[in-house]
Amino acid sequence: MKPKSYSLNKKDFIWLVKVFLLWRLWLFFLGWLGIKLLPFKYSFPYVEHILKPYGNELLWSWANFDGVHYLLIAQKGYIAQGTQAFFPLYPLLIRFLNLFFRNFLISGLIISHLSFFFASLLFYKLIFIDYSKKIAKATITFLLLFPTSFFFAAYYTESLFFLLLTSFYYFLRRDNFFKASFIAFFATMTKLIGIFLTPVLFFYFYKKYKIKPKMKNREFLKKIIFSFFPILALLGYMFYLNKNYGDPLFFIHAQATWGASRSVDKLILLYQVFYRYFKMIFTFNLDKFFYFTLFLEFFSGLIFLILLIWVYFKKINKIYLLFAVPAYFLPTFTGTFSSMPRYVLVLFPCFIVLGTIQQLFFKRLLYLISFILLAISTILFTRGYWVS
Repeated sequence: MKPKSYSLNKKDFIWLVKVFLLWRLWLFFLGWLGIKLLPFKYSFPYVEHILKPYGNELLWSWANFDGVHYLLIAQKGYIAQGTQAFFPLYPLLIRFLNLFFRNFLISGLIISHLSFFFASLLFYKLIFIDYSKKIAKATITFLLLFPTSFFFAAYYTESLFFLLLTSFYYFLRRDNFFKASFIAFFATMTKLIGIFLTPVLFFYFYKKYKIKPKMKNREFLKKIIFSFFPILALLGYMFYLNKNYGDPLFFIHAQATWGASRSVDKLILLYQVFYRYFKMIFTFNLDKFFYFTLFLEFFSGLIFLILLIWVYFKKINKIYLLFAVPAYFLPTFTGTFSSMPRYVLVLFPCFIVLGTIQQLFFKRLLYLISFILLAISTILFTRGYWVS
């Protein structure tokens, strides 16, 4: 029996549109406020040559840091050393949309905004399969107020990947295995962690096979092949890297280009990462902005580890953990929580856990804390300060 489906009624759709627009207007205001409060910090390359020619700082500041590299890839391909770490679907879509808008920056921002809006709709529907509207709305609110949610509006892959991820799980929960497989292929072409949708497909297929062991050989073989789609996407990118750069694992080896003290030649365990952060917090003499980022990274790593454990013990579909757990651990194996405040945005079952909180005072307190941290993080990011 398929899980219940849910078609958004007019009232729910209007609510989602309102909160999306309020969220975006708030981020726009913070970007404007940042210009008034802080001088721009030139802490990443190509600002003068790639970003500033697009004119208004309120616009191009959403392509800071990794955004400038996606913009460069969309314009000229992988010409810069190390940009091979960025997977190709997002810049390819930007290049396609640019045929119509004749503006690479606008094209990428349109993709990010539309992707996140439709991802919000699908996420709402996905939550409603198992929970009430009240929990669905609380979950969306926690996601929008999260301190780094501004990345969904930035020139980054987070919104596109989140759309593909929520689509994948929604179609899978609706028992549409083949649509989910195709989406998993494109998710892997967007971010490396899309590969972790492979065990989800195999586990789902295994459960269905147990229920229907007399499945026809043709259907059985077809589903096995489709389960490998995320792997095929990764192999396709590896083939491209090997052909053009002589290194099929260039997307891993290129990580060393970006600093952040990442280790790419050995695995570092989670307890070692926590120890490193404790040491930095209590022994390093760092400026106030870096301390903010350091604490944000540390608490993102700690809190989302706790939330993943909470997901396991709560009555939340465990098939979500097959993606969320390896997606959490993969970046930690490089020995750092750098970018973790951004990476956790796609750990959607953790936000569902937050949405199930019943204690009203505690929930409102979390809203307030997230709201304040979102304001600080957005201002810092748009002014060229590293946040995640």
